[in-house]
Amino acid sequence: MLNQWFPNVDWEKMWEATNETLYMTGISTLATFILGIILGLLLFLTAKGNLWQNYTINKVISAIVNIFRSIPFIILIVLLIPFTKLIFGTMIGENAALPALIIGSAPFYARMVEIGLREIDKGVIEAARSMGAKTSTIIWKVLIPESLPALVSGITVTAISLVSFTAMAGVIGAGGLGNLAYLEGFQRSRFDVTLMATIMVLVIVFIIQFIGDIITNKIDKR
Repeated sequence: MLNQWFPNVDWEKMWEATNETLYMTGISTLATFILGIILGLLLFLTAKGNLWQNYTINKVISAIVNIFRSIPFIILIVLLIPFTKLIFGTMIGENAALPALIIGSAPFYARMVEIGLREIDKGVIEAARSMGAKTSTIIWKVLIPESLPALVSGITVTAISLVSFTAMAGVIGAGGLGNLAYLEGFQRSRFDVTLMATIMVLVIVFIIQFIGDIITNKIDKR
């Protein structure tokens, strides 16, 4: 039945491209989660009235986050070509897309982390400080647990954005479903290949959203 509806689809290539997209999305999401939390915590802690209040550091980090968050992803890929070639020696393949994916998404997630931390009741933080809790204890025992639903919800949204970023990266040779849709579908006028690649992207997005919603609902105690 599928072969009748999608006669030009090479299913082996389709599964290979799907695995490449999952690989790029998975690695970049994990790195974004870690870097985003670090940047978000720094933005929050160095803000006025918080534990590490420091105007200069806060403004520098904020500026860096805003700059990289504002650059369109396709332009960021081009700007990072020298850096990517230095690390991987090539601009082709799924690994070559990782620097742009991570650098493009981590600042976006960092802002979501900062927003989640700001929503924590300051009374809880002050109570921990009054009991003599160290900063590290406040971070691991108060800030992260209290903001966890927002952190999970934020990384879910970010992961979905990363799926679309991998498709854009695929157009310039990074591999994955975007690359397959462009080379095998669009350039060869095979609409069924492009359509199937799009369906696979949508399935990935729906699965990510489904998993994210389940986790968020389980950890949200409100």
